[in-house]
Amino acid sequence: MATPPTAAQRIPNQENLLLDYVHRLESHKQDRHAVHIHLSALKPQNRRDHHIRMAANTFDPLIKMLDGQLFQLHNSDLFFIYKHTAQNDVETSILKLRFLFSDDPLMAGADEGDNTKFRTYFDVERDYETILALVRQFVHDEGQEDEAEEDEKNSKAALQAKQSTGEPLTPRVLGRVEQALQRADLSNMVRRQFICGLIGQAAPQPLFSELFISIADLRETLMPGVNVTESPWLFQHLTESLDRRMLAMLSKSNDNSITGEISINLNVSTLLSPEFMQFDDAVPASMRGSVVVELQKLDIFSDLNAFLFASEFAKDRGYRICIDGLTYETVAFVNREKLGADMVKLIWDQELVDTIGKAKASEIVSDMGNSRIILCRCDTDGAIEFGQSIGISMFQGRHIENLIAEDARRREMEMAKRRSQNLDFID
Repeated sequence: MATPPTAAQRIPNQENLLLDYVHRLESHKQDRHAVHIHLSALKPQNRRDHHIRMAANTFDPLIKMLDGQLFQLHNSDLFFIYKHTAQNDVETSILKLRFLFSDDPLMAGADEGDNTKFRTYFDVERDYETILALVRQFVHDEGQEDEAEEDEKNSKAALQAKQSTGEPLTPRVLGRVEQALQRADLSNMVRRQFICGLIGQAAPQPLFSELFISIADLRETLMPGVNVTESPWLFQHLTESLDRRMLAMLSKSNDNSITGEISINLNVSTLLSPEFMQFDDAVPASMRGSVVVELQKLDIFSDLNAFLFASEFAKDRGYRICIDGLTYETVAFVNREKLGADMVKLIWDQELVDTIGKAKASEIVSDMGNSRIILCRCDTDGAIEFGQSIGISMFQGRHIENLIAEDARRREMEMAKRRSQNLDFID
């Protein structure tokens, strides 16, 4: 029986690469400095993936000039080791980061010079043992976090099993939940999933991202043991409440979330609500075209006239409309153009292959518009392959997210390897 890989046999992470790098620096400590940027101490809404990428990109000019090596840690912290001659450039980069996160409480007192909570400088020659101990702690913490994530995964699976047969969502329970929603901070439950263009074997290119409130996290936090989907109509009422909270958060957002290409999944009734009017007021007219409003198929056809009225209003304001929730059974019966939708989402299902077949599926995609259809819930490579074979080039799902992460890790590892092997920097 094969033995599980040891820590040394696993693919090296950024913590282990940093530790190796620090070990090799022991003989080359002179005129080397380091800065530890504590992004993990930022508020959750300020350390989403795109924030961390923007922060890391700030150091790209220094890396390209072979003046330093950046390590992006598992907890979102950055650790940059650099030549003494680059000190002014590093401080300029730190200044940029201060402006990027200026609204975060961590920046309080920064103008008075008390900014040690945000960054810590080191002289490698003087502080080598301190750096080595700190990096060893990074490696230990990352290993502990992996174990904790596995335990959490198992706990969530048990909770989901309980919820599938748990207390039904009744009007009384819904009333309690909506009261809790008014007081709850939902910003930590907002998730982002990219819709990407994918051509051949090229890396996926993000086109826009769907923002949504995680029902699983909401259920775990506010109503553990409740089967929220047992009553479809009460669940829809709950989603309408979530629509209003999402729009309110986006209207007040100051972290650039509404300035990018995004989509939001709403109920038809929400499009004509006061909350949507407030959101509309917060979005500059020139940027409304970058916002996609996703509407569920069942919601649309439960009151087609209401949908046509609401979608026409949204399109007149400049928003794009996407019909979500199409299946292999229903996609052939939806006329995108007559409904005035800019695009549609087709849920991946193996039945697309087994029941409809490649020829018929290709015809449906062509009629819908090759550039107008998104294949979503793509959790396997097989879904991508079939989608591409029938002319689809836009995809969404866990497998796409994995491809994005793999591409990012590959680039980081290649960069780290090149820099760590560069004798001009070490010697």
